[in-house]
Amino acid sequence: MSERAALALPLVLIGAMGAGKSRVGHRLAASVGAPFIDTDVRIVERYGPIEEIFENRGESTFRAVEREVVAEALREAAVISLGGGAVLHPDTRQDLAELPVVWLRVSPEAVAPRLTGGNRPLLAQGGLATWAAILEERTPVYRSLADLDIDTSRRSVARIVDDITERFGGPR
Repeated sequence: MSERAALALPLVLIGAMGAGKSRVGHRLAASVGAPFIDTDVRIVERYGPIEEIFENRGESTFRAVEREVVAEALREAAVISLGGGAVLHPDTRQDLAELPVVWLRVSPEAVAPRLTGGNRPLLAQGGLATWAAILEERTPVYRSLADLDIDTSRRSVARIVDDITERFGGPR
């Protein structure tokens, strides 16, 4: 029987676009035998592509849909990856105050290749400069919510998972 770590669940990953929340979340959930929820994926499954919601219904509609999906996910015993802007909603910030939260950070140099070819509505017009401006605006919120912050720029996913497990877990 393999020995797995147990995590306090839900455990939430926050951070900017391209920080590695989905990749780390998948690996972390698999390593502890927990479900993984990517709230952006849930939004797409229920409401269609995020870029179409932005384009056809506006950012405010997207944020309302996002809040609904996030509130539901935070009630599940899972590793949860939030979209970069989900933390902007005051109710989400209040919910996160009671949960273990990991802020995944990434440098502009490391994120640039991760963002190419994606459909990210907030980056459509300005690329990396837009990403940096969004990050600057959101950093105080990420910092205030995080129980642990990890720079993913040059760390392996395995090491990041180990760091999170060491901080929030223990042997089963």
